[in-house]
Amino acid sequence: MVLPKIVYLFVFTSLSDWEIGYVTTGINNPMMQVNPEKYLVKTFSIDGKPIITMGGLKITPDLSIDDVTLSNAEMLILPGGLSWNEGANQEVLFLAQKFHESQIKVAAICGATLGLAKTGLLDSVKHTSNSIDYIKISEYHGSKNYQHTLVANDKGIITASGTASLEFAREIFQELEIYKKEVLEAWYKSFKTGSLEAYGELVKALDA
Repeated sequence: MVLPKIVYLFVFTSLSDWEIGYVTTGINNPMMQVNPEKYLVKTFSIDGKPIITMGGLKITPDLSIDDVTLSNAEMLILPGGLSWNEGANQEVLFLAQKFHESQIKVAAICGATLGLAKTGLLDSVKHTSNSIDYIKISEYHGSKNYQHTLVANDKGIITASGTASLEFAREIFQELEIYKKEVLEAWYKSFKTGSLEAYGELVKALDA
C-alpha cells in the first residue's frame, strides 16, 4: 500500500480562515482529482493544542510542531494571520527553512510572506505579498524580485496576497498536479466568474 504524501498546514490563533478554504477542500476531496488520496493534509500548531481562528472557529490540530517530519512530506502551507505582524511563529519559520533546504515545497499567503521574508528565503526568488511596502517592513533584501501579481511561484516557494485565496489554491493544485490541466483551468474560471458558461466548461473538462 502506498502511503499518501503529507501536506502540512500550520494553524495558529488569529489564522485567517478564508485563505485556506479552497486549498484544504481541494486536497482532501477526491472529487475531480487525477490521483485520489495521493495527498493527506495534516494540521499542526506549535504545541499541538487547539487554536481559535480569526473567524472564531476552534481547530484541534493533528500534531505539534515537534511531530512534523520531512519524511514523506510534499508541502508546507503557511496561512496568514495577525500574529505574523507581531513577529510570532519563529519556530515555524525555522521549519520552513528546513523544508526549502530539503527541496520540499513551501506555500505562504498574506502575513506568512512577511515571515518568510524575515528569514531571507525570499531574497533570491520571485515572490509577492500584500504589497511591496508591506513586505519591506521585514527589512529583507529581495525587493528586486518582488512581483506585482496576486500569486508567484519560483524555486519551490509559492507566495500570494491575502486577497488571492483562489489564486493561491490554483497555484498549489497545479504544483501538486491535483487536477488535469483543463479541469484546473475550468475550476478556477468557475469560481472566479461564477458564470453558468464557466460551470459548463468544468463539466465538459471532467467528462473529457
